[in-house]
Amino acid sequence: MSLSTQSQMVEDNYVLVASLDNVRNLSNILKAITFKDHAIFNATPNGLKVTVEDSKCLQANAFIQAEIFQEFTIKEESVGFQVNLTVLLDCLTIFGGSTVAGVTTALRMCYNGYGYPLTLFLEEGGVVTVCKINTQEPEEPIDFEFCSTNVTNKVILQSESLKEAFSELDMTSEVLQITMSPSQPYFRLSTFGNSGNAHYDYPKDSDMMELFQCSETQTNRYKMSLLKPSTKALALSCKVSVRTDSRGFLSLQYLVRNDDRQICFVEYYCCPDEEVDEE
Repeated sequence: MSLSTQSQMVEDNYVLVASLDNVRNLSNILKAITFKDHAIFNATPNGLKVTVEDSKCLQANAFIQAEIFQEFTIKEESVGFQVNLTVLLDCLTIFGGSTVAGVTTALRMCYNGYGYPLTLFLEEGGVVTVCKINTQEPEEPIDFEFCSTNVTNKVILQSESLKEAFSELDMTSEVLQITMSPSQPYFRLSTFGNSGNAHYDYPKDSDMMELFQCSETQTNRYKMSLLKPSTKALALSCKVSVRTDSRGFLSLQYLVRNDDRQICFVEYYCCPDEEVDEE
């Protein structure tokens, strides 16, 4: 019995069905936001938004557009549930996440609605595995009230340059200080770790800088422990947008290309640290 036939036997009951020929297009993007066990899933006709939060100081969102899926059927305006993300990823990689050319795991993800488990049909090489994961009522995600109208500074960088910066800065520092300014140093990352103070500057006309829009000088510090989870998304991405608003809240938006060269986005919001004294 084929993967689609098995799940279609109860198709009429599902409020959400999402199918992928290559499960890595979902599992990789979810790994980029896995720093807590539980995630909030919200599906709309536009696609899937998955949210993970930590202590009301950090929020990560993965956006997987409906077009990424070979099938994306939703019978309500929105469908929401909470699920253990660690368990979900274990199920999605149950076949080992094969990287052999031409060998992929197909996924059909189905949800019956409130109170029902999330059902996964995974097929590789003719072998089908069915996983059912308990769902919970979703908590309301924190609204960081980060809106484009309040953005004071924004830069878009090639991800390689940010990876290089992190490799040169002292990651034993408790904070990462970000300075954005219409004048020099333009865009500066600073750490204050065991090896002393370190700075990494980007000229505004750097080849690595695709966009530079800074209207005022801002210097904010962010706890390194909160930013470290976002390096998973950085590793997958090809571009990153760094924005700060008038309150100093930070948005890191990563552009990620999946195995099929389709574009997904991962966004991290981080509140500033209260300690902003100059070193």
